[in-house]
Amino acid sequence: MPSEVERAEYDLHENDPSDVRYRRFLGRLATPLLAQLTLGACGLDFGSGPGPTLSLMMREAGYSVDIYDLYYAKDSSIFEKKYDFITATEVVEHLRNPRFELDRLFAMLRPGGVLAIMTKLARDAQAFSSWHYKNDKTHIAFFSAETFLWLGANWNCDVEFISADVVFLSKNTSESCD
Repeated sequence: MPSEVERAEYDLHENDPSDVRYRRFLGRLATPLLAQLTLGACGLDFGSGPGPTLSLMMREAGYSVDIYDLYYAKDSSIFEKKYDFITATEVVEHLRNPRFELDRLFAMLRPGGVLAIMTKLARDAQAFSSWHYKNDKTHIAFFSAETFLWLGANWNCDVEFISADVVFLSKNTSESCD
């Protein structure tokens, strides 16, 4: 899909930081992540969208958070930094080259850091055929629990399934584990 068509689709999203329902939705990732973070941790909200809200929620909780979005906050200097946590809420399914992007994000974590992802997980081939999530024309990459377990083994990291659509991948504390 051409990038201008994709951007037009994203412009239709109503990601309003003052929307209590949207904050509750993002809280499904933020609340368990906040419980794991230490004071002073700094993070990145990758795929922050047109109305960065998760980064705002994390800042309100006392954390420093950079934002990056291909269309709304394209600051490539973030790729030179290291973070204690990186969030990707409802973004990995949009990635054109998910392996490259996820490897790059994981490499940006400090030892002990967490890559926190929210995406709907595919169950199996039969369920996929009638799955509404695949019908979104901007959803081009799909993940299953097995995908995240494979990433965990590949990166030698801990994988924690927080809920049906939230996964934390935690980098080991030794720098040699990535």
